[in-house]
Amino acid sequence: MELFDKVKNFTIAREVQAAGLYPYFHTVESGQNAIVTCEGRRMIMMGSNSYLGLATDQRLKNAAIMATQKYGTGCVGSRFLNGTLDIHEKLEKELADYVGKPAALVFTTGMQVNLGVISALVGKKDYIIADKFDHASILDGCRLSAGILVRFKHNDIEDFEYVLKNLPQDAGKLVIVDGVFSMEGDVAPLDKMLPIAKKYGARFMVDDAHGIGVLGCCGRGTCDYFGVTEEVDLIMGTFSKSFASTGGFIAGDEDVIHYIKHNARALIFSAAPSPANVASVIRALEIIKKDAKRITRLLNRAKYMRDSLKSMGFNTGHTTTPIIPVVIGDDMTAFKMWKSLFEKGVFVTPVVSPAVPPGRALIRVSIMASHTKKHIDEACAAFREAGEELGIIKGTSAVSPPKARRMAKTWNALNGWMKNLWNWRRLNRSVN
Repeated sequence: MELFDKVKNFTIAREVQAAGLYPYFHTVESGQNAIVTCEGRRMIMMGSNSYLGLATDQRLKNAAIMATQKYGTGCVGSRFLNGTLDIHEKLEKELADYVGKPAALVFTTGMQVNLGVISALVGKKDYIIADKFDHASILDGCRLSAGILVRFKHNDIEDFEYVLKNLPQDAGKLVIVDGVFSMEGDVAPLDKMLPIAKKYGARFMVDDAHGIGVLGCCGRGTCDYFGVTEEVDLIMGTFSKSFASTGGFIAGDEDVIHYIKHNARALIFSAAPSPANVASVIRALEIIKKDAKRITRLLNRAKYMRDSLKSMGFNTGHTTTPIIPVVIGDDMTAFKMWKSLFEKGVFVTPVVSPAVPPGRALIRVSIMASHTKKHIDEACAAFREAGEELGIIKGTSAVSPPKARRMAKTWNALNGWMKNLWNWRRLNRSVN
């Protein structure tokens, strides 16, 4: 087969686009706020990770402008060579202090943090113990390492201990979990997991991309929320959520960060984060530490949305965070739900298998501090109408059988493509 034959044979995405059923890459033509303009239409944005609503904050814009005027538009080099600026080091010191660790290291993206850190630390005959719901960047970092990936059932303490107990005692072990899981919005029970990890001699890393800025004192994250910061070896965070920018960081003991700095290929061979990005994160961090009411407002808005959806009869899982999974069930119904909400002016994200277990397809809702109760009421009205149309809550399906069959055929083909994209077992070595 000629290399590009696969390109010529890949037609499903264009077919779905032509049918008007494609749920991805929709163009937003405004700032990421509670209300956006998407393809010329007003929509309530409930698919953004800007939890604190800072993506359009003028203070962050001003910081980015000033940094660009002083340093230029880019660093034109890696952190390892000419790309380290004084503001990179300033941000690293402030982040380390913020999350309660001696040192921190800033990367250009959050994905690169996990790729670089895991592949640098985990060597041959070492083991990575990961939750089955861990983020794709963690699993790709495992793939790049020379170690062996072992996975345990999601947030299952008994299975977690069973997996650790059956690994070689003298092997290097790194446990990696999301602090807040990006699709379900539930929280890893760090307080229960850490004593078990210590019992079996495992180091512990928390990917807190969705916990930083949301949980803990002044948004210090999931580790602070449980009071286990000192016991956790490494804390990872990103700037593309609460900090409303781009980039990521790892925090831990100084000697560990020093090692990662000199061995993480994702850091050494990538251009440094731009001055505008770094300056806006510094400003965001200042705002977050001073404005605790913003986090309180976020959590209150999330509870209001969650309670409203539950009162209608929707299943929102075990979330206690601004990520609210509206569990639909089968993939096709979730797709129909997304389509109906999109047509009603609510921007959400459909999540289907294999990104979630079969039979647990969901609509991912993310709340921002900038959402008002009026925004949420309007979105909930759309959820009620769509849910009743599809028979998810009281009501009957409004989709005609012929149309449903056409949609099912198209969606099944699209789902096959997604399974190739998300096929973890094909991409990662696993012993269970």
